[in-house]
Amino acid sequence: MLKIIQQYFPGLLVCLVIAMSTSFLSDNYGGPQLLYALLIGLSLHFLYLNETVKPGIDFCAKTVLRLGVALLGIRITFADISAIGINTALIVIFAVAATVCLGYFLAKFLKLSPDLGLIAGGSVGICGASAALAVASVLPKTKENERFTLLVVVGVTVLSTIVMVVYPFALQLLDVAALPAGIFLGATIHDVAQVVAAGMLFGPEAGDVATVVKLFRVALLLPVVLVISIFFGAEKSSQKMGWGSLRLIPTFLLGFVALSVIASMQILPSSVTHSIGGASRWMLVIAIAAAGLKTNFQELAKLGWQPVVMLVVETLFIASIGLVFITNFE
Repeated sequence: MLKIIQQYFPGLLVCLVIAMSTSFLSDNYGGPQLLYALLIGLSLHFLYLNETVKPGIDFCAKTVLRLGVALLGIRITFADISAIGINTALIVIFAVAATVCLGYFLAKFLKLSPDLGLIAGGSVGICGASAALAVASVLPKTKENERFTLLVVVGVTVLSTIVMVVYPFALQLLDVAALPAGIFLGATIHDVAQVVAAGMLFGPEAGDVATVVKLFRVALLLPVVLVISIFFGAEKSSQKMGWGSLRLIPTFLLGFVALSVIASMQILPSSVTHSIGGASRWMLVIAIAAAGLKTNFQELAKLGWQPVVMLVVETLFIASIGLVFITNFE
């Protein structure tokens, strides 16, 4: 045990220091913590070449990531999901599924691997960087997938930050009421933090609605990643493809469901629930820092212009679905 701790500790410490630095930057100067973690990690890529810290960084990029995604479940309750209404729930489900499918077919159209389309579609459709990392974790581990995931994390975070500012003011110019505005913001902005910020920019009521709708989208992470794992996952080639592959369900997704059930039952003190949610956020920041440390800008540049086109098209696509819905909202 001591040997394992000694093996992972240096790399884990590097990722933790980056995460703490990004927390300071975000709290004091504003801006998305996840993006800071990624950019600092990318700038310190040379550390990954050191064999002393490499095992710990790999541990953070894989194991800590999966733990962070599992702990996200504590933020979702059945009451939150039911509060948004059946019509809103259906349109959100449709928007998520359509965006993931669009990513898959866009990748084929642009002559890219379908895996890359699933990562981009899941990221835009569900919850930004967290979804990109979760989807990538069940797909085959290739250097192309790793580089693309990093680019998606950067791109989706930047796009989410841009629309966080643009959408609320555009909705105010269109004289949209608080309830449909909150639905639109929650259904179309990629990252949870940016959804909350955009909702608050519009107003407190819109902020509450946007948060609930967004959490419902986060809840869809489970079925989406489950389906991707079964039909496109890393181990599908050695198994008969179909529902018989359910045993390949990643353990972290089961943890996600279990914590969502626990949150719905309200059997834990609010302080414990809040602490678990905070731990999830920290783990994802640490995992993204590790992902940044594992790659560099030269490798990202090799991916070309196609991924950027995919992310922009998918962002406009899901926004158009949300706009059509709130235009006809009663």
